[in-house]
Amino acid sequence: MKELSVKRSQMGRFASILRRKPPQDSDSSNARTPRVPKVLTASGLLRWGLRVVLLVGMLVLIDIYAPRFFRYQNLVNILLQASLLGLMTIGMTVVMIAGGIDLSLPANMAIGAVLGAMYMRSGGNWIVSCGIMVAVGLVVGLVNGIAVSRLKMIPFVVTLAMMTILSGSTVWLTNSLSISQIANSFLALFDAAPIFGIPVTIWLAAAVTVIATVVMRSTMFGRWAYAVGLNARAARVAGVPVERVILVSYVISGLMAGLTSILLTARLGSASANMGNDGVVLDIVSACVVGGVSIYGGAGRVPGAVFGAVLITVLSNAMNLVGVSYYLSLIIKGAVIIAFIAIEGRKGYSNE
Repeated sequence: MKELSVKRSQMGRFASILRRKPPQDSDSSNARTPRVPKVLTASGLLRWGLRVVLLVGMLVLIDIYAPRFFRYQNLVNILLQASLLGLMTIGMTVVMIAGGIDLSLPANMAIGAVLGAMYMRSGGNWIVSCGIMVAVGLVVGLVNGIAVSRLKMIPFVVTLAMMTILSGSTVWLTNSLSISQIANSFLALFDAAPIFGIPVTIWLAAAVTVIATVVMRSTMFGRWAYAVGLNARAARVAGVPVERVILVSYVISGLMAGLTSILLTARLGSASANMGNDGVVLDIVSACVVGGVSIYGGAGRVPGAVFGAVLITVLSNAMNLVGVSYYLSLIIKGAVIIAFIAIEGRKGYSNE
């Protein structure tokens, strides 16, 4: 009877949260609930402060050993790289918050870019080509979502298999060659004059970040995603459409892959299978974890994940400027990632 009463109490808290009405009992503040707080608590501010201090310390060391790092052109280049990585990180964040993972995201981006570039090379309209890139991303995300939500397949296995299929398909389509001869009108659109000195791509990535933040913080879908990631069974009892939430999370991930394929193809002026190599998956997951997104689901925030994408990009760029070997750069990057995870682990994962 005691266990039954506890479960009923938990279900009541879930229902209260999903109705956007805070629990009225005094002990509810200490309960572990899938909430999306509107303000940072003292512990959340402390962890963000520690992150900023660690980042500033890194920048000081970079300034000492790689003074070229702070040149305007290099900073713009870092922001461009971080924007593209950040878009894919947003897609991964939504999936991870809902309790899943999407390892096929970079391969999804690559095959969409290749198909869109091949259409442009054959003389097709670049607007239709952009639609192809987004459509491919959405279809792959939909297939992943159906496999995980409806067929109850394991997310890691399904998306790993999808990554293999897409990577092989991309290599087969391109014969490991780059697809160039991109429409000049397509390149000109994303090569437009910078706004306040900042390229259009960065502004687009910032806009998507704001939209994703609002969706995850202030919409019913966002609240449902946190609830599903924290406890899918309790969320289902509380009336959350668990399967639909998981499906939509993978579709959003696919959408981010499609948008990234457009921007990356425009930036490079070509598309290739190498755009979705295995290292990109590691960077995306690392950015999410560094940004405070829990691999167990139910915790994390979009701005934190984008912050992680910026950090990963800064590390990679600094290592290149210093001339550090590839293997040593992996060691340094891993050490910094562990340091950030340790900071987050002081209070455990939360969506603060």
